[in-house]
Amino acid sequence: MLDTQAQLEIIDRGTHEVLVREELIKKLDRGQPLRIKAGFDPTAADLHLGHTVLINKLRQFQDLGHHVMFLIGDFTSLIGDPTGKNETRQPLTAEQVQENAKTYADQVFKILDPDKTEVCYNSTWTNQLTPADMIRLLAQQTVARMLERDDFSKRYKEGRPISLHEFAYPLMQGYDSVAMRADVELGGTDQTFNLLMGRELQKDAGQEPQIILTMPILEGLDGVKKMSKSLGNYIGLNDEPGDMYGKLMGISDELMWRYYELLSFKSLEEIAELREAGNPQAAKIALAKEIITRFHDAEAAERASRAAGNKFKAGDIPDEMPHLELDSQGEGMPLMVLLREAGLAASSSEARQRITQGAARIDGEAVTDPKSACPAGSTHVYQCGKKKFARVSVK
Repeated sequence: MLDTQAQLEIIDRGTHEVLVREELIKKLDRGQPLRIKAGFDPTAADLHLGHTVLINKLRQFQDLGHHVMFLIGDFTSLIGDPTGKNETRQPLTAEQVQENAKTYADQVFKILDPDKTEVCYNSTWTNQLTPADMIRLLAQQTVARMLERDDFSKRYKEGRPISLHEFAYPLMQGYDSVAMRADVELGGTDQTFNLLMGRELQKDAGQEPQIILTMPILEGLDGVKKMSKSLGNYIGLNDEPGDMYGKLMGISDELMWRYYELLSFKSLEEIAELREAGNPQAAKIALAKEIITRFHDAEAAERASRAAGNKFKAGDIPDEMPHLELDSQGEGMPLMVLLREAGLAASSSEARQRITQGAARIDGEAVTDPKSACPAGSTHVYQCGKKKFARVSVK
């Protein structure tokens, strides 16, 4: 097992916050494997890359020699996590939860080592609680404490309903940590209140409180809102390789580096070299191949890349499109200007971004140099993005 400082460097990568850091150092200094917990409620059948931010961190702990516990919240899903909700959410049925839970283990083992992973279901211990046990658990917290949560507080002030069962959710998540004797619990930045509840309940149970490690919420393909299936800005772990490749090649350069930080298994030194190379298109291809290899295989990644490169040879350029003539005064026209004037980009800055992203093509061939120019007297098919085409003659 690596020394404490070496472990901290790996643990800190991409991490938002560690509570309490001094306590984590003491635990690591003992040189014994820690019990690492992360819980996922099976509210949908498929996981997406946003979920893997936590799962990747679990893999890092696993590689460091710690004991990883992947918790499927089949009981807590019946309550429904109220985090960030403006209204009481409808609990899932037991049948829906079980159907969704079946798919989770298979998907996470594309990242985690199945021989080193303990898969847990919180119904195992919560179903054993008697009514008296539940009352004792509820008595450990107050309504005032629950209203410290931002979402509960906001709803209360706005007069929006808060059902009593919603107060039970943080308590049940915290009780999971007691039952599992967790040393460290991972969660998103929106889960801090629930994670702290685990510390409190462990103290009440006479256990050493868990360390809280929060990870950032991954932005979706739009680069703004969090990745979500309901928002349509996601990449599912079960997506086809070609779909994964197309989605990843369409993200902005800025978002690409964010994905490298939170999703890639490349070292920080390797990522720094990719940045210094100054070829974001090549870096994006490498990222797409890495992720597709992880969730499919290397051959599928290569096929997806070749298929994207051969896309236009397969007849994907539409037969009908606008045909424009643009006057360059006989001196040629910068590609950024042409894309703007042809209506393929809203502005020169958007055109530049599309070009550097590899989303601009001339006769089906990608152009990544924003300084590219289109000579006078030429006629070509120009593309910007997946669906915008125009045949442009430059005079």
